[in-house]
Amino acid sequence: MNNEDIIRHFESGDVPAESFHHADHVRLAFAYLSLYAPLAALEKFATALKFYAASLGKSQLYHETITHAYFFLIRERMVREDASDWDEFAASNPDLLVWEGGVLGRYYRESTLQSELARRVFLFPDRCA
Repeated sequence: MNNEDIIRHFESGDVPAESFHHADHVRLAFAYLSLYAPLAALEKFATALKFYAASLGKSQLYHETITHAYFFLIRERMVREDASDWDEFAASNPDLLVWEGGVLGRYYRESTLQSELARRVFLFPDRCA
């Protein structure tokens, strides 16, 4: 599927919860960033994730700090690599695709990411990279 198809498929609500994992979040963010300016892409991405979580009856799953932090890590790497192809991007950024023990541990304390405040609003990193 191309970027437009991925977004359309996700926004249609046809993605079962059990088949939407961390790497799929990263792929979706890449799709939005490939098609829209960064801030518009972030707004569309976050809105789609919130709607998706709500449609599952699990609004509490949306986490603003994790969403924004990953989003801007993806954006930075896309620009640094001049990446427009998902397969190449994924191959050169495997650390972004790992959830358990993932890249955010370099930037955030676990207690910060577990906080209710981090879930509701974006918090800046509190650990040196």
